[in-house]
Amino acid sequence: MAAMNGTRVSVVVFATSFLLGLLFTHWIADSLTLWKPPATDERLWMAARYYFVIAQTSIGFLYFFAFVAIGGGFTILWCLREGEAGNLMFDGGSIFLYASALAVYMHTVLPNLNANFVPISEFAKEIPESLKRSTLELASSHLVCSVALTGVLALQAGRWWSENNGDPDD
Repeated sequence: MAAMNGTRVSVVVFATSFLLGLLFTHWIADSLTLWKPPATDERLWMAARYYFVIAQTSIGFLYFFAFVAIGGGFTILWCLREGEAGNLMFDGGSIFLYASALAVYMHTVLPNLNANFVPISEFAKEIPESLKRSTLELASSHLVCSVALTGVLALQAGRWWSENNGDPDD
Protein backbone atom coordinates (compact mmCIF):
# COMPACT_ATOMS: atom_id res chain seq x y z
CA MET A 1 0.00 0.00 0.00
CA ALA A 2 2.86 2.39 0.80
CA ALA A 3 4.34 1.84 -2.67
CA MET A 4 1.01 2.78 -4.26
CA ASN A 5 0.83 5.96 -2.15
CA GLY A 6 4.37 6.84 -3.20
CA THR A 7 3.45 6.37 -6.85
CA ARG A 8 0.35 8.51 -6.52
CA VAL A 9 2.22 11.28 -4.73
CA SER A 10 4.93 11.10 -7.40
CA VAL A 11 2.29 11.60 -10.11
CA VAL A 12 0.83 14.58 -8.23
CA VAL A 13 4.25 16.15 -7.74
CA PHE A 14 5.18 15.51 -11.38
CA ALA A 15 1.96 17.02 -12.74
CA THR A 16 2.12 20.01 -10.41
CA SER A 17 5.79 20.64 -11.16
CA PHE A 18 5.15 20.33 -14.89
CA LEU A 19 2.34 22.88 -14.73
CA LEU A 20 4.47 25.19 -12.60
CA GLY A 21 7.24 24.89 -15.18
CA LEU A 22 4.80 25.96 -17.88
CA LEU A 23 3.79 28.97 -15.84
CA PHE A 24 7.40 29.85 -15.06
CA THR A 25 8.18 30.03 -18.78
CA HIS A 26 5.89 33.07 -18.85
CA TRP A 27 8.20 34.83 -16.41
CA ILE A 28 9.89 36.56 -19.33
CA ALA A 29 6.68 38.51 -19.96
CA ASP A 30 5.18 38.52 -16.46
CA SER A 31 8.31 40.04 -14.93
CA LEU A 32 8.06 42.99 -17.32
CA THR A 33 4.59 43.82 -16.06
CA LEU A 34 4.47 42.84 -12.39
CA TRP A 35 7.99 43.01 -10.99
CA LYS A 36 9.73 45.86 -12.79
CA PRO A 37 7.84 49.07 -12.11
CA PRO A 38 6.76 51.14 -13.82
CA ALA A 39 4.95 49.09 -16.45
CA THR A 40 5.96 51.23 -19.41
CA ASP A 41 4.33 50.99 -22.82
CA GLU A 42 7.52 49.42 -24.19
CA ARG A 43 7.47 46.64 -21.58
CA LEU A 44 3.75 46.08 -22.02
CA TRP A 45 4.20 45.83 -25.80
CA MET A 46 6.94 43.23 -25.30
CA ALA A 47 4.73 41.22 -22.95
CA ALA A 48 1.74 41.51 -25.29
CA ARG A 49 3.83 40.23 -28.23
CA TYR A 50 4.96 37.28 -26.10
CA TYR A 51 1.36 36.48 -25.16
CA PHE A 52 0.38 36.72 -28.82
CA VAL A 53 2.90 33.98 -29.62
CA ILE A 54 1.57 31.88 -26.73
CA ALA A 55 -2.00 32.36 -27.98
CA GLN A 56 -0.96 30.74 -31.26
CA THR A 57 0.08 27.48 -29.54
CA SER A 58 -0.76 24.29 -31.38
CA ILE A 59 -3.91 22.49 -30.23
CA GLY A 60 -1.84 19.32 -29.77
CA PHE A 61 0.23 20.99 -27.07
CA LEU A 62 -2.92 22.25 -25.36
CA TYR A 63 -4.36 18.73 -25.29
CA PHE A 64 -1.13 17.41 -23.75
CA PHE A 65 -1.17 20.14 -21.09
CA ALA A 66 -4.82 19.37 -20.34
CA PHE A 67 -4.03 15.65 -20.06
CA VAL A 68 -1.28 16.34 -17.49
CA ALA A 69 -3.54 18.74 -15.54
CA ILE A 70 -6.46 16.29 -15.46
CA GLY A 71 -4.15 13.41 -14.54
CA GLY A 72 -2.74 15.36 -11.58
CA GLY A 73 -6.20 16.35 -10.34
CA PHE A 74 -7.54 12.82 -10.72
CA THR A 75 -4.57 11.45 -8.77
CA ILE A 76 -5.11 13.88 -5.88
CA LEU A 77 -8.78 12.85 -5.77
CA TRP A 78 -7.72 9.20 -5.78
CA CYS A 79 -5.43 9.83 -2.78
CA LEU A 80 -8.22 11.71 -1.02
CA ARG A 81 -10.59 8.76 -1.48
CA GLU A 82 -8.72 6.71 1.14
CA GLY A 83 -10.29 8.86 3.86
CA GLU A 84 -7.35 8.85 6.31
CA ALA A 85 -6.94 11.97 8.44
CA GLY A 86 -3.62 12.89 6.80
CA ASN A 87 -5.11 12.42 3.37
CA LEU A 88 -8.12 14.56 4.21
CA MET A 89 -5.97 17.40 5.49
CA PHE A 90 -3.10 17.41 2.99
CA ASP A 91 -4.92 16.10 -0.06
CA GLY A 92 -8.06 18.11 0.71
CA GLY A 93 -5.99 21.28 0.77
CA SER A 94 -4.10 20.14 -2.31
CA ILE A 95 -7.25 19.51 -4.34
CA PHE A 96 -8.65 22.90 -3.31
CA LEU A 97 -5.49 24.70 -4.44
CA TYR A 98 -5.12 22.58 -7.58
CA ALA A 99 -8.75 23.14 -8.55
CA SER A 100 -8.39 26.87 -7.82
CA ALA A 101 -5.37 27.11 -10.11
CA LEU A 102 -7.17 25.20 -12.88
CA ALA A 103 -10.28 27.36 -12.46
CA VAL A 104 -8.28 30.60 -12.71
CA TYR A 105 -6.47 29.27 -15.75
CA MET A 106 -9.59 28.06 -17.53
CA HIS A 107 -11.84 31.00 -16.65
CA THR A 108 -9.33 33.86 -16.79
CA VAL A 109 -6.15 33.01 -18.67
CA LEU A 110 -7.49 31.03 -21.63
CA PRO A 111 -10.40 33.39 -22.42
CA ASN A 112 -8.09 36.39 -22.06
CA LEU A 113 -5.53 34.88 -24.46
CA ASN A 114 -8.18 33.92 -27.00
CA ALA A 115 -10.06 37.23 -26.90
CA ASN A 116 -7.35 39.86 -26.54
CA PHE A 117 -4.12 38.64 -28.07
CA VAL A 118 -4.74 38.81 -31.77
CA PRO A 119 -2.22 40.15 -34.30
CA ILE A 120 -0.90 43.35 -32.80
CA SER A 121 0.10 46.49 -34.64
CA GLU A 122 3.58 47.39 -33.46
CA PHE A 123 3.37 50.81 -35.01
CA ALA A 124 1.26 52.34 -32.27
CA LYS A 125 3.35 54.17 -29.74
CA GLU A 126 0.92 53.84 -26.86
CA ILE A 127 -0.50 50.50 -25.92
CA PRO A 128 -4.32 50.52 -26.01
CA GLU A 129 -5.87 50.61 -22.54
CA SER A 130 -7.78 47.35 -23.14
CA LEU A 131 -4.58 45.51 -24.14
CA LYS A 132 -2.74 47.03 -21.19
CA ARG A 133 -5.44 45.77 -18.82
CA SER A 134 -5.47 42.34 -20.45
CA THR A 135 -1.69 42.03 -20.24
CA LEU A 136 -1.61 42.96 -16.55
CA GLU A 137 -4.55 40.63 -15.82
CA LEU A 138 -2.82 37.76 -17.57
CA ALA A 139 0.39 38.25 -15.60
CA SER A 140 -1.58 38.47 -12.34
CA SER A 141 -3.50 35.29 -13.18
CA HIS A 142 -0.24 33.46 -13.88
CA LEU A 143 0.99 34.57 -10.46
CA VAL A 144 -2.19 33.32 -8.74
CA CYS A 145 -1.88 29.93 -10.48
CA SER A 146 1.82 29.68 -9.58
CA VAL A 147 1.22 30.42 -5.91
CA ALA A 148 -1.63 27.90 -5.72
CA LEU A 149 0.43 25.16 -7.37
CA THR A 150 3.38 25.93 -5.10
CA GLY A 151 0.97 25.43 -2.20
CA VAL A 152 0.09 21.99 -3.59
CA LEU A 153 3.77 21.06 -3.58
CA ALA A 154 4.15 22.36 -0.01
CA LEU A 155 1.14 20.33 1.15
CA GLN A 156 2.43 17.19 -0.55
CA ALA A 157 5.83 17.73 1.08
CA GLY A 158 4.04 18.16 4.42
CA ARG A 159 2.16 14.93 3.84
CA TRP A 160 5.38 13.09 3.04
CA TRP A 161 7.09 14.53 6.12
CA SER A 162 4.18 13.62 8.42
CA GLU A 163 4.06 10.05 7.07
CA ASN A 164 7.82 9.56 7.47
CA ASN A 165 8.30 11.43 10.75
CA GLY A 166 5.09 10.60 12.51
CA ASP A 167 4.49 9.03 15.89
CA PRO A 168 7.73 7.46 17.20
CA ASP A 169 5.68 4.62 18.72
CA ASP A 170 4.67 3.39 15.24
